[in-house]
Amino acid sequence: MSRGERGPRGRVAGFTYVGLLALIVLIGLMLAAAGEVVSTTARRERETQLLWVGREYRKAIGLYFRAHRGYPQSLEELLGSAPDSPLQVRFLRQLYPDPMTNGADWLLLPAPSGGIMGVASSSKLAPMKTANFEELEFTFADAGAYSDWQFVFIPNLRVRPPKAP
Repeated sequence: MSRGERGPRGRVAGFTYVGLLALIVLIGLMLAAAGEVVSTTARRERETQLLWVGREYRKAIGLYFRAHRGYPQSLEELLGSAPDSPLQVRFLRQLYPDPMTNGADWLLLPAPSGGIMGVASSSKLAPMKTANFEELEFTFADAGAYSDWQFVFIPNLRVRPPKAP
């Protein structure tokens, strides 16, 4: 056989090459789909963590407010009473990072009379969760970003979500 001629072996090798390319493309598509599922799952877990941490901050600010008749001036005050106090009261175990940014970059929501009445994430990403929030968080359903999820303590506030038509 001369150099330019192809025999039966050349056709089989070409078919194997095309089949191998198709297999690589298929594996790539499956890995991309799996990556998307993992990414979505991780974001939903961070969202759930944000709700838990935000509620913990709201609860700690409420406990602080009841004990001191005012809002804390910093988040660090939630970790314990003043150093001159004989009884050390902790309102929060630790300062939690923002799960959406993985940093200590909370937006601190000021109280009208001074101090911090709540926190919000600094993330501008749109939330995945848009329904089934707790009673105090019914406004979260309309949020355009995680920073709109504001975990605020307001004394004597009893909120009822609007009735669906």
